[in-house]
Amino acid sequence: MASKERKTPLIRVKNLYKVFGPNAGKVLQQVKEGKSKDDILAETGHTVGLSDINMDIYPGEIFVVMGLSGSGKSTLIRHFNRLIDPTAGVIEVEGSDVMSFDDKALQQFRRHKMSMVFQRFGLMPHRSVLDNIGYGLQIQGVAKQEREKLARYWLETVGLDGYDKHFPANLSGGQQQRVGLARALCTDADILLMDEAFSALDPLIRSEMQDQLIELQEKLHKTIVFITHDLDEALRLGDRIAILRDGVLVQQGEPVDILLHPADDYVEAFVKDVNRARALTVETVMKPQVCRISAETIGEALAEMRKSKDDYGYYINEDGYQGVITQETLEGVEQSEYDKAIDPSLLDSVPAVHTDALLEAVIPETLDSEHPLPVINADGDVEGRLSRSTLAEVLSDQAGSEEDDEKVKKLKTSKSLAA
Repeated sequence: MASKERKTPLIRVKNLYKVFGPNAGKVLQQVKEGKSKDDILAETGHTVGLSDINMDIYPGEIFVVMGLSGSGKSTLIRHFNRLIDPTAGVIEVEGSDVMSFDDKALQQFRRHKMSMVFQRFGLMPHRSVLDNIGYGLQIQGVAKQEREKLARYWLETVGLDGYDKHFPANLSGGQQQRVGLARALCTDADILLMDEAFSALDPLIRSEMQDQLIELQEKLHKTIVFITHDLDEALRLGDRIAILRDGVLVQQGEPVDILLHPADDYVEAFVKDVNRARALTVETVMKPQVCRISAETIGEALAEMRKSKDDYGYYINEDGYQGVITQETLEGVEQSEYDKAIDPSLLDSVPAVHTDALLEAVIPETLDSEHPLPVINADGDVEGRLSRSTLAEVLSDQAGSEEDDEKVKKLKTSKSLAA
């Protein structure tokens, strides 16, 4: 997933409204006055698609827009490439107002800046797989030899090597969607719009496509706007998530924000059945690290420990994290031994866990350890700690105190979480 570092937004949406009907401009005032979507439909026959949407989407992130059917998510994504024009509001891409584009500029924008992957694949049945993938390049005027070379590369990238001469009707749904994804990637557009792209697939193939998208994104760093009605999919793919209800943006934020701090009853209903252990990573719930002992001798380590508010610490040497050392152990060493190096026999073996590990994967180690587990990043540096009480607090239905032993007991006996 994309870095949390915020840059200049690639896509910026400001005060966006969409009303469907012949007198949309006149009805817009009623929307701005706060009349409900249902009341406006009953009184005017107009449908409110979007109401005062504001969002920034950053380069290289997967931004997920989700909501139930009729929430406005597909309407929203079609504004980005002006398949739908707004009733009011501003859509900027790379600082340019998309609404200011004339027909020629809009055509170039669609061909080179944004690619789209549809729910029902959108493949041309009379064209081969290779020709489908290269179609966007053909529209751009790329020579046949070059576009076939690029199309073949993306064919192989999505795992369909050998299917170049097949036609869409000969492919499974998952294979067809891979062709659709390859076609979108083939134009090398900066922005990928994916409208319920995996919703028509069976669960196993859908999971495989999610895996492939994550794998591709780690290499390509595209800006992806992904539409879904499935929260599990949103949590798995999204760097950030926006939730729509009846055309209104009710909450947006990182997955952990949505999951642990739902903005209202609507969002809470979405998240209540989510298995948090399978959705949250260690990094999202870890607490700051405890005392860090980096001394070379026992006496120096004891001095560091006595200055700490903790009675144990993570022992770190030039090779990285080595284990847990307790104040009780250090106090038990004879003073005559203080100038000796710290021996591995003084350390408690407590496994480290990685920041990007799912909670589900680290539950057994966390529950088996007397001390909180050190959390290390990709470079092997200790960044935080994960304790049984933190797990209990995060995974329990009602967050409680740090020392809630009953929740820890429930976790220990919960087969579903460790499955």
